[in-house]
Amino acid sequence: MDYFMLLATDGEDVHEARMAARPAHLARLEKLKEQGRLLTAGPNPLPENPERVSGSLIVAQFESLDAAQEWAEQDPYVDAGVYEEVLIKPFKAVFK
Repeated sequence: MDYFMLLATDGEDVHEARMAARPAHLARLEKLKEQGRLLTAGPNPLPENPERVSGSLIVAQFESLDAAQEWAEQDPYVDAGVYEEVLIKPFKAVFK
């Protein structure tokens, strides 16, 4: 299994949708963590307002790029319309 980074960018005015979908989003990440596949994950705070975010970064192990894409497409934030774009690239974990 290889690591992939998922860099998601939020759409405009999605804070309420993000908060509503957050518990389900975190539950999926917790599952990856329990499986030992999650390297790191977290939101990207806005510099001018750290209480709001502009997106998220997830680095986790998947069988393939296609598997990472499929997992990302099923994220509750995608279903809720929070993410405007998700960029997925292979990631080499040099320091853990």
